[in-house]
Amino acid sequence: MARGGKPQPGQDLFGAMVEDRLAKTGPMAARMRPRSLEEIAGQPALLGDEGFLRRAIAEDRVPSMILYGPPGSGKTTMARVVANTTRAVFEELSATQATVADVRAALQRARDRAVSGSRTVLFIDEIHRFNKSQQDALLPAVEEGLVTLVGATTENPYYEVNSALVSRMRVMVLEPLAPEAVTALLDRALSDERGLAGRVSLAPEARDALVSRANGDARSALNLLEAAAGGVADGGTVTVEDVMAAGGGRAVAYDRAGDAHYDTISAFIKSMRASDPDAAVYYLAVMLAGGEDPKFIARRIIVAASEDVGNADPMALNVATAASRAVEFVGLPEARINLAQAAIYVALAPKSDASYRAINAALAKVEAEGARRPPLALRDASRPNARHFGHGTSYVNPHRTPQGFVPGSLLPEGLEGERFYTPTDRGPEGRMSERLRRLRGDDRDDADERPF
Repeated sequence: MARGGKPQPGQDLFGAMVEDRLAKTGPMAARMRPRSLEEIAGQPALLGDEGFLRRAIAEDRVPSMILYGPPGSGKTTMARVVANTTRAVFEELSATQATVADVRAALQRARDRAVSGSRTVLFIDEIHRFNKSQQDALLPAVEEGLVTLVGATTENPYYEVNSALVSRMRVMVLEPLAPEAVTALLDRALSDERGLAGRVSLAPEARDALVSRANGDARSALNLLEAAAGGVADGGTVTVEDVMAAGGGRAVAYDRAGDAHYDTISAFIKSMRASDPDAAVYYLAVMLAGGEDPKFIARRIIVAASEDVGNADPMALNVATAASRAVEFVGLPEARINLAQAAIYVALAPKSDASYRAINAALAKVEAEGARRPPLALRDASRPNARHFGHGTSYVNPHRTPQGFVPGSLLPEGLEGERFYTPTDRGPEGRMSERLRRLRGDDRDDADERPF
């Protein structure tokens, strides 16, 4: 619908009237939707004095774009303001409901407007939910400049949107609102006629609780304020108790199949790697509170125990594996303790990625050169006539040697002396490192010296 509540081609009068009425009587978050750049909370990188989008609007060169950010960060609001500020007609489609026919109809209306010199901003919410044919239908219109396409998504567009479409659009990242931006939004709601002007006041502790529970989500903050104020008489004060009663349990912003999942598990792994048990336990709590599968968490701890700790503390793998078994045997909520114990152990263990680097280096060698055959001495000699071909004839069993080892390299011909495993000097791996140097003869003058 265009500015002023007038219906546009493709939108019936009844739909326009409903939208106009919702703007007056709907939830406060809808009533207070910003109408100008100045009213949009947060996003200084895009809308600050030197922000890209603000400059693009001022210079009337707004590109097609994908607004990528969490719920309540202002994606839809920003698209509407762009349309209003550039005097374009605003068309909106929801990817959860629109069909290819709907997309083509919207583009035809944009083509009809272009004949009379009117521009169209086509906003598609949840654009990542469009299938390939729907996204492909948009490509010519974006390339020709028929529409300024604005897509909104909570998922990483580089993974969830067709690369051909992403390459023709500018990806703009929206961040969750900072606490001060949420505070300013709440204060405006208390003084704005579209909000609660003159109706209630807000206790400082209640304001802090609202900001905390909103978790950077403008819509959540306004909805919670409206719910908390609903139980307070006119002229009264919203207290922290009112906020807690209205909000119930804290909703954790975590999607097991979305970016929050990948970002949080990444932070969890990197916290263990960096030896920060407090951060590791915090991200573990976020995942558990968000409903993450505890077996998935246990698997990642097991991987970290080998990838980041390795032989610097071999016990880490035992602890992680035991925690995984405990998850299956005990289950939640008690298994949270087992997971925490394992995460803390891995976080505080000495670190070595030598095993990780060793297997990667060996794989890279094999992939680059192919697999070379083992030396004849190491080949299977149990098959008939195998020894006729020299298999195993010069094999030396290390148990039958005075030192208990066989000097020299056992790698295939041409790879003698290749080093894939380079241990650190941390924890038990330090002792292994010393032993390996002696086995390799790297620090011995006497070749017959016992390497133990």
